[in-house]
Amino acid sequence: MLVNQHTKIAVLLEHHPQALETIVSLNPRFEKLRNPLLRRLMAGRTSIGMAASIAGCAEDDFFRVLRPLGFETAHKKQESGNPKKQMPHVLQSIEKEQVVSLNVRPVLEDGNDPLKEILATVKALKQGEVLKIINTFEPTPLIVMLQRKGFKHWTHTIHHQYIETWFYRETEEQVADLTALVSASKEDWQSVRARYADRLTEIDVRALEMPQPMILILESLESLPEKHALYVVHKRIPVFLLPELAQRNFDYRSRELSEDEVHLIIFRN
Repeated sequence: MLVNQHTKIAVLLEHHPQALETIVSLNPRFEKLRNPLLRRLMAGRTSIGMAASIAGCAEDDFFRVLRPLGFETAHKKQESGNPKKQMPHVLQSIEKEQVVSLNVRPVLEDGNDPLKEILATVKALKQGEVLKIINTFEPTPLIVMLQRKGFKHWTHTIHHQYIETWFYRETEEQVADLTALVSASKEDWQSVRARYADRLTEIDVRALEMPQPMILILESLESLPEKHALYVVHKRIPVFLLPELAQRNFDYRSRELSEDEVHLIIFRN
């Protein structure tokens, strides 16, 4: 089979049963692919090139370990890491004072999720400001999320443990209020709860480590009886889950009880 940097991980897994172990051997971050549900969610959307960026390795590393499995490669050999893209003109022309820098590496090292802080920073951006996130990998899910809200991005790899991802807008159009993404209308919370009062399946995911909350929620939705709703007790709004809900034709309502407790009702449209 001929593969290149655009080949999806799911294609590799379907073509050769040993591909999973081979990919996992490249980087501990790929251990998540062992989970069947998470593998189904991620593998079909992630290409070899994207996976290499996330793991901080080279595409050639993938091709090297895949060749013994019978895969053939069709790509231009990387001379030194991923090809560098020139900084967009809009970023070249901004002043230093317009750059809002956020280093999330310490947060990740402590085992915490920086998403809430990132979204708060995005919402606080003033007109003409850009956001620079410093990380150890390219935050692909965040890039996709903010693209939907009108942001463009540029990624600059200093070295494998220091990667800058810049988010900016080329027009004066304001990003739609991010609360529309991370918080559904609270006005009809009571009416939705009343509608499903005797048809609620409740789960509490606060004690679970990422990405287990998302996995458990999606598994629970798969077995949810018709005309029932899922009641979730969470520590935060599960932002990365929301696009999955929309794709699966689910809606939700949320209610924030405190800084570290959010309740959600998820139901079919």
